[in-house]
Amino acid sequence: MRTERTSPHRTPTRRARRIAVAAGLLAASALVATNAHAQGDSTDVRHSAAQLSAASAAVQAADVAGTAWVTDASSGTVVVTADASVSDAAIARIRQQAGPAADAIRVERTPGTFTKYLAGGDAIYAPTWRCSVGFNVRKGNTSYFLTAGHCTQGKPPYYTDAAHRTSIGPTTGTSFPGNDYGIVQYTNGSVAHPSAVDLYNGSSQRITSAGNASVGQAVQRSGSTTHVHGGKVTGLNATVNYGNGQIVRGLIQTNVCAEPGDSGGALFAGSTALGLTSGGSGNCTSGGTTFFQPVGPALKAYGVSVF
Repeated sequence: MRTERTSPHRTPTRRARRIAVAAGLLAASALVATNAHAQGDSTDVRHSAAQLSAASAAVQAADVAGTAWVTDASSGTVVVTADASVSDAAIARIRQQAGPAADAIRVERTPGTFTKYLAGGDAIYAPTWRCSVGFNVRKGNTSYFLTAGHCTQGKPPYYTDAAHRTSIGPTTGTSFPGNDYGIVQYTNGSVAHPSAVDLYNGSSQRITSAGNASVGQAVQRSGSTTHVHGGKVTGLNATVNYGNGQIVRGLIQTNVCAEPGDSGGALFAGSTALGLTSGGSGNCTSGGTTFFQPVGPALKAYGVSVF
């Protein structure tokens, strides 16, 4: 999977088809750890905070698209997840960049390529792509929704339908890369916007608060392409290199699947909002790895709250 955001699902264009194919090539049903001896990993030695910091900085400095990394405090290593596009030579470059801290790096391989899944879960349409609503929020008497920042680049207007007949309103804020969140204002009073996530079974999940994810936590994701899927949080504060200088930090890593068009959709646990779908690999037929922008920084940046 190529480290890309969950790209907005574009209306049938050649680029959209390429993104969809890249996202669905292979599912990351399991992360296959690279042979520790062959890669030079040391899994039975804990490393200092300084070594872990140096190793993490080295991974970023190597600038290898198709990689994501997170510090695993339980094992005292920096876990680098490399998609199918990452060559052995690129892995060697990361290790070389790390120098003395190289043995603090543990490499795991995942099939497919990281892709931006651009396309509370309901579909929203910009002029040339489709994404998903994350959470409806409010500031005073003004209502908005949060979605992925790669969906709001260029501050496009959004609509409820592909034909652009029913306006929702304008993008009023966007942050990508670095972060991956954006905000759109509801200016059409006829468009309903309850504080809930669509469960795609005729019901919805009421959202009453926002919180922080934890490793091992059971979570669900709702998106306009693949609807509702669940899984667990596998890492926090992950960094993903989507290529072309597009690096996003502080992400929630999960084993929940997603596909193009699910971008921006809600990650939640019960009535608690947790994150916004950013990107990942695999598909919802055989599984995948997906990263989410935590919702807290977006709420803080725009001074909004869930209803």
